[in-house]
Amino acid sequence: MKHIFKLLVLLPLFAAVACDDLLEPAIENNRDIDAMENDPSYALGVLGNAYILLPYNTSPTSDVATDDAVSNDNSNTWRAMATGAWTSQNDPTSQWKSCFNAIQYINLFLEHLDNVTFALDENIQTMFIDHYRGEALGLRAIFMYYLLRAHGGISPDGVLLGVPIKLASEGIGSDFSQPRNTYAECMEQLLQDCDDAIELLALDYKVHTADEIPSKYASMGVTVSHYDRVNGVFMAGRLSGRIMEAVRAQATLMAASPAFSDGSGITWEEAANSAGKLLSRIDGPAGLDADGFTWYTNTSEIAGLGSGEVPPEILWRTSYSDSNTLEGDNFPPSLYGNGRVNPTQNLVDAFPMANGYPIDNSNSGYDASNPYENRDPRLATYIITNGSTAGSATITTGSYGTNNDAINRESGHSTRTGYYLRKHLRFDCNLDPNYNTLQRHYTARIRYTEIFLDYAEAANEAWGPKGQGSFGFSAYDVIKALRSRAGVGTDNGDPYLEECANSQDRMRELIRNERRLELCFENIRFYDLRRWNANLTEAAQGVNITRAANGTLTYTPIQVEERSYQSYMVYGPIPYNDVLNFGFVQNQGWQ
Repeated sequence: MKHIFKLLVLLPLFAAVACDDLLEPAIENNRDIDAMENDPSYALGVLGNAYILLPYNTSPTSDVATDDAVSNDNSNTWRAMATGAWTSQNDPTSQWKSCFNAIQYINLFLEHLDNVTFALDENIQTMFIDHYRGEALGLRAIFMYYLLRAHGGISPDGVLLGVPIKLASEGIGSDFSQPRNTYAECMEQLLQDCDDAIELLALDYKVHTADEIPSKYASMGVTVSHYDRVNGVFMAGRLSGRIMEAVRAQATLMAASPAFSDGSGITWEEAANSAGKLLSRIDGPAGLDADGFTWYTNTSEIAGLGSGEVPPEILWRTSYSDSNTLEGDNFPPSLYGNGRVNPTQNLVDAFPMANGYPIDNSNSGYDASNPYENRDPRLATYIITNGSTAGSATITTGSYGTNNDAINRESGHSTRTGYYLRKHLRFDCNLDPNYNTLQRHYTARIRYTEIFLDYAEAANEAWGPKGQGSFGFSAYDVIKALRSRAGVGTDNGDPYLEECANSQDRMRELIRNERRLELCFENIRFYDLRRWNANLTEAAQGVNITRAANGTLTYTPIQVEERSYQSYMVYGPIPYNDVLNFGFVQNQGWQ
């Protein structure tokens, strides 16, 4: 029975790779995997399957399982998970199948790569082989990162485990019951793949100069035209050395965090160094893109992007497309949307005042009867509040509203919290069926802002608020630049930041809050809370806004949705069927 199950697991993968059953002789025009050695396009198609499986997503799916948002969709799997339905058999977070499928493609590609002819010129062939090996190793590192984030955890006997390390392709005779490697072993392999990819890949794909040709190629007599034949602008959008430096920063930050640090072998200093090296390439905080926090709606910038080109804020993105799917899901009902993602009062309260003080600080000047005035400008940039404008419409979320934008209307498309999403959305889309206007969108896979926040967190832990390591900038410098860009504390010198700069603990709290604000609705907070060993069970709050006859508004807090997580859920599960069929050790607490 177990062998049959193995075969069923492999068949969809093989069918996708070669459109035939690799376990039987090829017939007619069907091709087996060895055919890639005579067809470079076919070989790159195998690698391309790994790109297709990359798990990046603009839609803020996991945020509705945190204290930042809820969904008004009763069938939302993340909503069900957050309210008690998360099991090893029902796991929306799982990356197990898709990531291991991608690693299978990658390993198949690597095993045949040296026999694929990409160019007749020996030097150019060497560079192509190096380049594609670098891409494959880089992709394998990314999928390991996502596997560790979703499935790394503590075994019942207290060992921090990762996943099985797979460095060779699998067939019907493979042993699918290989035990999980330790988390530290997985990180070691991940970082080795990262470092090898960085060594093999060009930093960027562009028109290079002679002094940018790596010495190993220059010594072979490679010219600029030869180098750009392999690493020129046409490669833009594929993995590069710069992107892999960012992946290294993400992975080391995760591994150095409280949930993983005891068994990962990674220190905060290594995480800070990984992020700092990349940020030094853009001159640290001085290189922060002034408009980077609104990348998704910088319309002229988006319209001018060439194929694979990225704006200053973006390290890596998907291809762009003309659509209004995000808007259809999340516009308020009066704009023909379904209002699916509803920001919480918890998140709204996390935005400070424009003077930089948290709203519960006595120096903030916060007015509970006028709660959206003089706030951090990012609040209005990312969230639709009661009475604010969306496109040309004024959105009333208070219960006194006269249409389905009002809280908890029976339409099923109304807000449950008193707020609608604004981030990611383009309000030059018109969902009116008479117009149905589309606009250009892309998914920001990795943003510089995330790497700046990675550095700030790790540098504060390694060296304190103002420690600079070897980079010439500190956690304090990064947070000051981010808040200044947002318009926070610019009129008063940001005294709250200066207070926090005197304490590692207070700076940690501020950095985590800045991360929450800057990266909200980017599928990051769910994983941040867990790697921090932070509270997962804070109930999602909202606000019911009523209006008296004289026009006075009253803001009444409401509890919208409880969070039902157990302490062991800091770590995700191994899929139940894989535990049952292959004997994998399950993470502590999961069945």
